[in-house]
Amino acid sequence: MKQAASIGDYRALAKARLPHFLFEYLDGGSYDEVTLRRNVEDLQNVALKQRVLRDVSSIDLSTKLFGKSWQLPVGLGPVGLSGLYARRGEVQAARAAAAAGVPFTLSTLSGCSIEEIARAAPLWFQLYIVKDRGFVSDMIARAKAANCGALLLTVDLPVAGTRYRDFRAGISGSMRGPGARAWQVAQRPDWAWDVAVRGRPMTMGNLEKLLGSNAVLADLMNWVGRNFDAAVTWKDVDWLRSQWEGPLVIKGILDPDDAREAVNNGVDGVVVSNHGGRQLDGVMSSARALPAVADAVAGRMPVLVDGGIRSGLDVVRMLALGADFVLMGRAWAYALAARGETGVAHVLKLIDSEMRVAMALTACTSIDQINRDILERSGNQATF
Repeated sequence: MKQAASIGDYRALAKARLPHFLFEYLDGGSYDEVTLRRNVEDLQNVALKQRVLRDVSSIDLSTKLFGKSWQLPVGLGPVGLSGLYARRGEVQAARAAAAAGVPFTLSTLSGCSIEEIARAAPLWFQLYIVKDRGFVSDMIARAKAANCGALLLTVDLPVAGTRYRDFRAGISGSMRGPGARAWQVAQRPDWAWDVAVRGRPMTMGNLEKLLGSNAVLADLMNWVGRNFDAAVTWKDVDWLRSQWEGPLVIKGILDPDDAREAVNNGVDGVVVSNHGGRQLDGVMSSARALPAVADAVAGRMPVLVDGGIRSGLDVVRMLALGADFVLMGRAWAYALAARGETGVAHVLKLIDSEMRVAMALTACTSIDQINRDILERSGNQATF
């Protein structure tokens, strides 16, 4: 069995284990994937300032967010269909997160239901406001009943981005159908036995009540296409707030004015995000958008961020650029696909150890010491 030393290694292992269409869904972005590449490249090009001869013998990675203490300033962000990457995949990931003392966020478009995850480990929940407001209200009630610690409302998907890889792999469009996907599954017998056979019952998780227990991937994609609501506004956020008393976080902010609007509407946090490069291709990376959003919020609410996280160094970079907390997406999903719960736990250990190295060599011994002073700068801007 090949060993993984990095998140990049886990990506390669995931590609070798998953059926082609599932890997492409996980790995791909929209259109020509310009923003997808920017997320990774811009973040890796943020230059850290090395300092020496400081006492860094004791480093504390813990932080607080939404009234809770976390062992790392890192959480597992929502990844759609991750329950299909390993047997009962979201359960395995949630357990790994709980053991590491970090939050796990379940996607609305999950393979396992919110109730199944809640029986295994604490969770946050990611929600879309769709046309069917009854479905939204039901999901909020289910999140309450599951004692979810936060609700992440994703707002950057009024319409679905065009993802060429999904079309070519047979997930969307009519280019290739179920037969092509069945052949791809047949080429991954380990995954087929572990997930498709031993992982039964396989349903559409949170959508089972709507789609039935025998729904297939095409049914999910059709529901998404019919139900995403392009008419959502801040008034809908107010409506949601009237039903949810816990921390409410708006996910999908890139513009400082939208961040200010979030403050004015009384939400409890924002996530700087371009949906992992899966929506509007050509927008700036999360790393480039983050400083201006952090400045606009000016400490009035926590700023979270996702997009392009591939190491503990990247976490430190995001914190230095202004984030209070960092969400990983593909990073943990690659590990889940490759090694299940063990892989996710290992990725979190990698993040921990890599953060400690980065902090020691930038003379930071606690999370609150990480700021823009540890970045090499050109004028007032971090060096990318």
